[in-house]
Amino acid sequence: MITGASSGIGGALAVELAKRGARLGLVARRAEALAEVARIIATNGGQALVLPADVRDADSLRRVAEQLQSTLGPVDVLIANAGIGPTRDASELDAAEVSDVININVVGASNSVVAVVPQMLARGQGHLIVISSLAAYRGLPRSAAYCASKAAVSAFFESLRLDLEPKGIAVTIIHPGFIKTPLTAGREAQMPFLMELDDAVQKILCAIEKRKKSYAFPWQLASIVRAGMVMPIWMYDRISRRNSFRG
Repeated sequence: MITGASSGIGGALAVELAKRGARLGLVARRAEALAEVARIIATNGGQALVLPADVRDADSLRRVAEQLQSTLGPVDVLIANAGIGPTRDASELDAAEVSDVININVVGASNSVVAVVPQMLARGQGHLIVISSLAAYRGLPRSAAYCASKAAVSAFFESLRLDLEPKGIAVTIIHPGFIKTPLTAGREAQMPFLMELDDAVQKILCAIEKRKKSYAFPWQLASIVRAGMVMPIWMYDRISRRNSFRG
């Protein structure tokens, strides 16, 4: 089951997983876009079920998980990918937009987990994956809501790992850098180590197959971000203000 499967990372992961033999439940709000992804999968000989739903609606996701189980079988793997990432200076914050970011990126991921974990616990196996971001590590300019949402979802899934791993359920947190997707299209800011979508998908799938607990990439940008975590605040502030990568 993949949320946010209508485009970008989610859609590309779906197509590649289908090539590897996975039977997929595709979840997103845009039914027509999901149908196009399912058509591509079918053309390649794969099987995908189109499941339009809003991740903010817990009941809707529960019904989606039940439909997927009754049609294709139990959900072995969840990829919680649905997310949005607007950029906005703090002087221009919009309450509704902040709420949307938190509800989609954080509440949506938790709703997805709640929908499938009972199935996994009943069978004593499963794998939960969340697509977080390197923006989870520290606050960035023009990204208050986005950074907060990614920090929250990373911590949420880390707690899930501690609780669920002893029960047979693996948890993987993916922290990508900049990837060429609709989310990054049209930005004027510099995006260092910008990756092609296909290359990023291969790295993500490798981490999933190895059941890594956490995976951050590309290594160059991940190293810079980790260095920022131990910088003195005055130094971090100066460097970050000069390099607003999400502007």
